This record gives sequence, C-alpha cells and structure tokens, in this order.
Amino acid sequence: MRSNVLARTLVGVTAAVGLAVGSLATAGTSFAASQTAAKSAVSAQSASALASENFGLNTARAKNWQCWLRDNGYSPGTIDGDLGTNSWKAAQRFFNAQGLNAGTVDGDPGPNTIRALQRYLNLWGYGLSVDGQAGTLTRAAFWDFNEYGC
Repeated sequence: MRSNVLARTLVGVTAAVGLAVGSLATAGTSFAASQTAAKSAVSAQSASALASENFGLNTARAKNWQCWLRDNGYSPGTIDGDLGTNSWKAAQRFFNAQGLNAGTVDGDPGPNTIRALQRYLNLWGYGLSVDGQAGTLTRAAFWDFNEYGC
C-alpha cells in the first residue's frame, strides 16, 4: 500500500510541476496539454493499481491463495503469486457464492471485496472489523490464512 501512496504522490508532484511549467511557458495551449498529460498519468497509475493487489502477501502466500481458489472451483488464471484481475474475479465469485456480498465481479478488490474477505476470514475465527479497508489486522489475517497451499 505504501508503494501506491508513493506512486500517487510522485504522480501528483509531477503533474503539479508540469502544470506550473506549462502555465509559465504559455498561458493557453501548454496549460491544457499539461492538464491532459497529468490526467493521463493519473489514469495510467489507477489502471496499474487495479492490475495487482496482494494485500501484503508475498509471492508464495499469494500463490497459496490462488491455489486455494482453484482447488475450491474458482479459476484465478495462472498461479503466479500476482493477485491480479483474474484472481480477484475468482475471489469475488467465491465470496458471492458464499453469500458474503463482494458485489460486482469486476476484478477490482475495492471496499465490497475487502468486506467480503473480512467476513470470510471471520468465519475462520479472525475477529476482524468489517470495514472494507485492508488495514494491518486484515492484512495479518490474510497472511496467516494463506500460510499453506500449493
């Protein structure tokens, strides 16, 4: 999560510098171009954030989660230790089938998916607050849950 915060900060600073330079160079078209470039950079960062979200799992434990999903009938795609869109779609399908309300199966591990994950981990006795945020306790429980697998 820290890398996402750092990336967003860097994109924001780069965009601000680009906007400042553009407005100083020419007040018209450069400013509009810089704004478009900044929006593109932010959009690209947002898209890459959706590409993979392991919530603190290393590659081995993420592979365990993927194997667990596969072994329970929900194909996460390639077992590679990278929890991308296909892995989260599989998890969302699983959570929804269990009545844990992950919401739309879109591969985005947003708040609904995190709440479903927290509900599921609570079935295993983790006692998490179901708040839709992958905080320290949720990450620790997810880490512990995925100790064994592949």
